[in-house]
Parts: sequence; C-alpha cells; structure tokens
Amino acid sequence: MLRISKISFPGLGISEFSVNSVAFTVFGIDIAWYALIITFGIIACFFYVVYISKNIGLTSDDVLDLLLWAVPSGVIGARLYYVIFYDPSAFLSIKELFNIRGGGLAIYGAIILGALGVYIACRIKKIKYFAVGDCIVPGVLLAQGIGRWGNFMNGEAFGYETGSWIRMGLNNNLTGYATMYVHPTFLYESLWNIAGFILITAFWKKRKYDGQIVLETFAWYGFGRFFIEGMRTDSLMLGSLRISQVVGIVAFLLCGAALIYFLVTKKEGKLFFKQKKEKKTGAD
Repeated sequence: MLRISKISFPGLGISEFSVNSVAFTVFGIDIAWYALIITFGIIACFFYVVYISKNIGLTSDDVLDLLLWAVPSGVIGARLYYVIFYDPSAFLSIKELFNIRGGGLAIYGAIILGALGVYIACRIKKIKYFAVGDCIVPGVLLAQGIGRWGNFMNGEAFGYETGSWIRMGLNNNLTGYATMYVHPTFLYESLWNIAGFILITAFWKKRKYDGQIVLETFAWYGFGRFFIEGMRTDSLMLGSLRISQVVGIVAFLLCGAALIYFLVTKKEGKLFFKQKKEKKTGAD
C-alpha cells in the first residue's frame, strides 16, 4: 500500500521532508522500501556470517546451505507470530495468512522458526549447532538494525508523543494526517542493535564456549527491546501485556543469569558444547 509520510526532526535542525513507502514499480507491482531494506539486511547478515564462521571452519557453501533453511523458516515464523498476536482471524484464509505484502512481521517469530531451520540444517550437515549460533546471531542483530529503517520508510513503529530534543515530527495515515511529535523508536532500536553488533563482534574471538555469543546477543537485544517497546504505540498485546516487552525481559534475565553462572562456576561445557580446535566443528 502506498504511504507517503512527512517527517522532520526539529530538535536536530532537520526540516520536514517526505518519504514514499514505495521504491519503484515493476509490471504494475509496487516494490516497497521495506522489502528492499530487509533484503539488504539479510545479505549483510550472510556476508558477516561467511566472514566470522571461518573461525569455526565453515565455508561460504556451508553458510549458504544454512541460509537456505533459515530465511524461509524465519519469514514464516515472523508472519505466524504476528498473526497469532495481532490478527488471529487471518488463520481463516490461507491468502490472508501469508499476505506478507499486506504487512505484519515480528522478529521474535523469525528467530524461533529460523533457529529451528538452522538446527535442521546443522543436523543434516553434522555441524555443531551452538557454534553456528555464535556466528549467526550477531549477524541477525545487524540485519535487525538495518531492517528498522524499513519501518522508517513506512512511517511506522514509532513511539508516544514527546517534546524531547530527538523527537520526530510525523504526518501520515497512521497519525490521521495530523503532525505528531513522537519518539523515533525505530531509530532507538536500530542504534541499539548496531552498537551491540559492534561490541559483540569486537570480543567474538574471546568467547570461552560455544553458545556464549548467543547468550550475550539475546541478553543485549532483550534488555534494549524491553525499554524501547514500552514507548511504542503499536505493540502486539497479550491481554494487557506487551508481548515483545515480556519476551525481551525474560530473554535478558535468563541469558544474563546463564552468563553469570558460567562465568562464576566455569561449567561452560555442561550445557553448551566446548570449543575444539578443529578445521570444522563435528557432529553434536
């Protein structure tokens, strides 16, 4: 759906400008910026994983095989998660259930089924799952940081009104074509994710056990998402609870506790696979 948004950042000295949610049209089909930016995020994730996975002996072909399992299952998971918590009636129509062009994807669903897809691929290729996870999850953080700019082009995923210096002026169909000054939560999450990606990558080679990067990444993302989600006006709800906020804080607490436990007890190998200096990680 075509959506033109008028946006400004008066506190930053950026005057009003317009963005169009549609990048271009091919044979009468609108190609959205959201789709292009998400695709770019996936490509960036792929090249990152190719680069970092050399540390555990994987090749670019191995990574491509993993991607072919992870991306389709991740997209399906993202859509199902959104439908379950936002529009369960879509289950009554196969067309509406998979109407991704109509909007509605959720990152937690992508992670859940995407992780399942990677697990299946790892079992087939006899590659250690948690070692692979350490390579993939920082790339997912990068992809999510990039992907949030798709929300910007759609003029969505914004927060409640504010007079803060970083406020974003927004005027589109979601604001009733009235200019509102809101928290640019898409920007908050993008910066948080990219900062986490940089920090986690900088210390990647210092990991002590397979699965450590997975725990660090989910703890980082969950902590930031808990606070950012609390500002949003379009949260998926479970009764009176913001479901993404609940998942975020649970991820932070569980992963944070596990990191502290393994640090104090040095029992990393009890639950996660110990590192082995092999050309390629073996079967789990």
